[in-house]
Amino acid sequence: MYEYSIYWIKEEIANHYFHKSDILYRFIKEYRNNQNRLDLKNQYMYVTQDFHVKSLIHHIKKHSKDHVNIQMENSLMEISSNRHYISLHIREKHLKFQSGSLQDAEELLFPVLRLFHPYLFVVSDTYQNYGWISPVKLPRDELRNQVLYSC
Repeated sequence: MYEYSIYWIKEEIANHYFHKSDILYRFIKEYRNNQNRLDLKNQYMYVTQDFHVKSLIHHIKKHSKDHVNIQMENSLMEISSNRHYISLHIREKHLKFQSGSLQDAEELLFPVLRLFHPYLFVVSDTYQNYGWISPVKLPRDELRNQVLYSC
């Protein structure tokens, strides 16, 4: 089983660090290894958004496909369908899920989370795999100020 954590990154941080995800990954890794460091804890609290457990559970149940089975026990949600299975632990500052493959997550969890919020950052707990669950769109004002040059 593979284990991953998902962090809800605040919009201004996500917009700034979308193309610098390696920096965000290293920060989260450093924080997880040194949670008692006050400077890292304060930064972590600043860059991450809290998950509202009840609204997230409601969203997942409402937006999952009809053939998906969902079982709840406290903060543990088990999501399954045919050959796919995910165990999802919902915490205040991050989600933790276990699955047999990322394909399971792509089938059962990621589409629903993309509808929930676009600024979710996924980090593998065992490998150096990380990335955004969906692309961050730039505001129209920023797009207008960008110019492409060619020689």
